[in-house]
Amino acid sequence: MKTITKESLFELTSLSQPISVGNIIFFMEHSINKESDQYESRIYSVDKQTKERRLWSGEEVSISQLKVSPNKKWLSYVSKVGKKLHLKIQSLDGGSAYSLMQKDSFSDYTWNESSSAIYFIQTKSIDEKKEEKTLEQPKRWNKLIYKLDGAGLLDLNATYQLSKIVLATKEESVMFETTDEINLTYVSKDESYVLLGRDKEPQDEWDYGSTLYKYDLATKSLMSLTESLPTGSFYYGKMSPTEEELLLVGNTFEYGFVTQNKLYYYNMKNGRLVCLTESLDEEVGDAIVGDFQQQVRGVDIDFLTPDTFIFPVTHHGKIVLYKGDFDGNFKKIYDEKNHLTDAYLTGNELIVTYSTLIEPSVLATLSLEDVTLKTVYNPNELVLKDMTLSTPQEFWYESEEDVSVQGWYVPPISSEKQHPAVLYIHGGPQVCYGETFFHEMQYHAANGYGVVMLNPRGGQGYGQEFVSAILGDYGNKDYLDLMTGLDAVLTEHPEIDEKKLVVAGGSYGGFMTNWIVGHSKRFKAAVTQRSISNWISFYGTSDIGAFFVKYQLLTDLPNISDMWKLSPLAYVEHAKTPLLVLHGEDDLRCPKEQGEQMYTAMKRFNVPTEMVVYPKSSHGLSRGGLPHLRLARLTDISSWFDKYLNNGETIK
Repeated sequence: MKTITKESLFELTSLSQPISVGNIIFFMEHSINKESDQYESRIYSVDKQTKERRLWSGEEVSISQLKVSPNKKWLSYVSKVGKKLHLKIQSLDGGSAYSLMQKDSFSDYTWNESSSAIYFIQTKSIDEKKEEKTLEQPKRWNKLIYKLDGAGLLDLNATYQLSKIVLATKEESVMFETTDEINLTYVSKDESYVLLGRDKEPQDEWDYGSTLYKYDLATKSLMSLTESLPTGSFYYGKMSPTEEELLLVGNTFEYGFVTQNKLYYYNMKNGRLVCLTESLDEEVGDAIVGDFQQQVRGVDIDFLTPDTFIFPVTHHGKIVLYKGDFDGNFKKIYDEKNHLTDAYLTGNELIVTYSTLIEPSVLATLSLEDVTLKTVYNPNELVLKDMTLSTPQEFWYESEEDVSVQGWYVPPISSEKQHPAVLYIHGGPQVCYGETFFHEMQYHAANGYGVVMLNPRGGQGYGQEFVSAILGDYGNKDYLDLMTGLDAVLTEHPEIDEKKLVVAGGSYGGFMTNWIVGHSKRFKAAVTQRSISNWISFYGTSDIGAFFVKYQLLTDLPNISDMWKLSPLAYVEHAKTPLLVLHGEDDLRCPKEQGEQMYTAMKRFNVPTEMVVYPKSSHGLSRGGLPHLRLARLTDISSWFDKYLNNGETIK
């Protein structure tokens, strides 16, 4: 039997975006090509009864947004060919897919009810018609939000068009144009209006939040659906079959960025907006983190009948399903130890993709009548048959203030006594570890490390009080939860060598790693990734810095002293732990200068420190970055730990 390696990323496959037409399930299958260093996606179908599979996509490998037309006659998807995006459709009766249109940029395409046309949003840049420039030109901006992680500098002069293309003639028409960025969420059955997502107050740069608008195609009027709630962010959930009721997901910023999302009901006739889950202390949606799934959409809110619906919540590291109605009644109908990553409702059955701690990705049916999950297709069955994985062990412990905290311990594959262990801290912090496959954690376990995964206060899945406990107070209760949890694991697992503990984390986990090396000497080595070291400079350099500091740290300019007290850089003079600093060169969420400041400060106090910068890498390197750099990152982490556990300097 072999164990998991870095290269296992090229062997394992993930599934997403299932759609059902009768007994046939269409879905996306995602893999990584080592030779081309690219992520590849294919469209397949499988018969629920015979399990016969069929490939539907052609030679293209960059595919996304799989959909089926309302009349169930057409399959549609977006394919990237060179620098162009193609909207392709294919008859379910047979024949090859063809390109309905190709654009430099378009998004959010939606079929109309008659399946005769498709609506979409396209972006028009004023630079498109300019002649090719031979010399580099100055880059200018005059807006607060001028860049976005993963996208770079934004085109501040772009216009956004709601457009329509007719299948029979390929005739296109522009229905609405604006300089405000918009997204398309719904087209009414009679095509009299559409629902658009947009900033709540696009003219006010300091107003943070978005909401849903109704755009009347005849009168060309735009109306906010959440005017009764002046603050917060709201998103499309699902329109009822009668188009009289609309479900929204959102929050009112009562607790800043850590306000739990609730489920809202909007009456399309009288404009009444009501929160349906006010008494349900849960986060509506999926907040579970992992590093393996590609292009998953999560479980959508959907209607079972005109008056009842299902919706997902994140609860104790799982996706739990509830059934609800417009009177605010709800009942838990599914609660199992897995991570539902995608779903499509057909009748009383969900077609789902799911993951577990030891199953990367599985396609299955979930009956809502008897709540049974039946596997239809497991793409990794043969690979896993010859591969030994570590089975993570869930546990709970009591932290300060009698708070119960959940965690998982991933034991090493080998049974060696007195083995090392890594405390691995998740990002966010408004996310959580859970019952999902994590390639990196399995990799460390295969290399002889125990992995400690904890969900300290500040994360989702444990109620509003839990997630808002660290508002304006990073490095206090969360730090205590992490240290207490580590002690609990050491007590339960005496086979761990307490002199061979290391710590790592990314994003918020990188912040906490930086914080820990300035407050503790119990770790032999540390790896901080895409981290935060200085909230003062973060305020002005991150793509979300000003808003994050205001709504997360509960401070703002000119309160520099408050930001500094919460900055790991302020405590570096106490650090003794050898630190490896990893950062993406194009990270705009936690800019590279954050890692550079930590690196320089550690050097100033003569702590063994190295920095590695990965080119062409944004904040999400570990999940969707260039494959060869993802492997390089894993090598850098394990090499640093091995160095200081085997023959590095002793911390005094």
